[in-house]
Amino acid sequence: MSTTIAPADVPDTPAAPERSRRPRWPVRPAAAVLAGVLLFLSFPPRPLWWLAVPAFALLGWTLRGRRPRAGFGLGYLAGLGFLLPLLVWTGEEVGPVPWLALAAVEALFVAAVGLGVSAASRLPAWPVFAAAVWILGEAARARVPFGGFPWGKIAFGQADGIFLPLAAVGGTPVLGFAVALCGFGLYELLRRLRARRAGAAAGRTGPLVAAGLAALVPVAGAFAALPLVSDAAEDGTATVAAVQGNVPRLGLDFNAQRRAVLDNHANRTKELAADVKAGRAPQPDLVLWPENSSDIDPYANPDAYEVIDRAVREVNAPTVIGAVIAPETGKLRNTLIAWEPGKGPVAEYDKRHVQPFGEYIPMRSFVRIFNSDVDRVRRDFGAGTKVGVFDLAGTKVGLATCYEAAFDWAVRDTVTHGAQLISVPSNNATFGRSEMTYQQLAMSRVRAVEHSRSVVVPVTSGVSAVIRPDGTIVAETKLFTPDVLVEKVPLRSSLTPATRMGTLPEALLVAVAAAGLGWSAARSLRARRDRRARQA
Repeated sequence: MSTTIAPADVPDTPAAPERSRRPRWPVRPAAAVLAGVLLFLSFPPRPLWWLAVPAFALLGWTLRGRRPRAGFGLGYLAGLGFLLPLLVWTGEEVGPVPWLALAAVEALFVAAVGLGVSAASRLPAWPVFAAAVWILGEAARARVPFGGFPWGKIAFGQADGIFLPLAAVGGTPVLGFAVALCGFGLYELLRRLRARRAGAAAGRTGPLVAAGLAALVPVAGAFAALPLVSDAAEDGTATVAAVQGNVPRLGLDFNAQRRAVLDNHANRTKELAADVKAGRAPQPDLVLWPENSSDIDPYANPDAYEVIDRAVREVNAPTVIGAVIAPETGKLRNTLIAWEPGKGPVAEYDKRHVQPFGEYIPMRSFVRIFNSDVDRVRRDFGAGTKVGVFDLAGTKVGLATCYEAAFDWAVRDTVTHGAQLISVPSNNATFGRSEMTYQQLAMSRVRAVEHSRSVVVPVTSGVSAVIRPDGTIVAETKLFTPDVLVEKVPLRSSLTPATRMGTLPEALLVAVAAAGLGWSAARSLRARRDRRARQA
């Protein structure tokens, strides 16, 4: 692909007349911020996925030909314009300091991308290299610090978009790369057309065609990938119930009233059992409760154990219970329990990627200086080590608990370990009525297409949903209302190219970015040597 894009024709040291035509300095910073805001607006709950393309086009105009230091600054402004509004929900109950600190740190990754894009923009095939640099930034952000924070991957804003089928080709890296390439290619196409009208590129159709290809190939690739998107029932179907019991109050104290959350979910499950007995609802093959649906440890509290066991026996289906397990010593466990009627607990899955500053507090004494709410987490959670796949009445269900849905590996390895269906049990009660729950739901829709699996999202307070393997939502609840969804979903066992290749597409795109940055550095070094030689 990279050989088809024409040189950017940007000298290492722009000529003085070109600099004189540039707008005054406030214009590009404002454009950088606007590009970031457009990226934010492309995310749910707004169905404006297409805004990501002009956002990258505007970012390309902002960064092309800039010096690396300027690219870093402009990239940081774009990162703030994007992440400050996107992550505002992180301060929902704890005030603005954690939100501002998180956005400021995460924007540094976008700043580094801005530096890289400004350097790559001097190369032939610069839209390809620039889009790969963006994926390099996302890959880094998904891994460091504290295990990474991939929230805001461009792919997660594309659940309603035409590029979505590319998730089945190479996962979130290929999907995000396609969006960025289309935007950068669109800017290059417009730039070439303007130069052609001005007579600066008369007779040179190759660069114009190549720029057009950079903008159009991602779209064509998405349509070519449509056959990979299927919701056919390869292994039959399963009738699944997702229970949303609701919480007694919003915010950090959602579980302050002992056993209230558990009773809500148990009562709603008993109501479902009554509806089944009366013929108003089909008998579910399995029932899924959310993360933290038992607000007290059922192993340490006999009353909680009995409430769960009675509800499971009445609905007469294996049920996944979310509970906080508090052993006498050691760390807490955020655990999903497979509970069978007449047998009780038969399997467990401990959340493997616990949330920093939410489920455990790194650098507690230092963080306390800025926000005393860290002491609400009195005892840290520990991370599990085993992949979560439950066999529930013959259906293999892969488990990714809440925050884990943002991490490629945490969902993918449930499928490679045999999951025919994916469940993302979540607890969003602490984030109120913010956009967080819709952003997370979009992740599950992307995961459905990426791995060609139905995805069921039971949430304590909503939005719970049932998603088919093609990414469509067939049923969903409202926020902060008790409800239950009962749907028949297709079960599948085939693997998409994205599932089979794993991290390979991301690694290849990172290699492209590294090659482009190395090439740019070598060209700059050679140009400096030539200038010194001429001066000598």
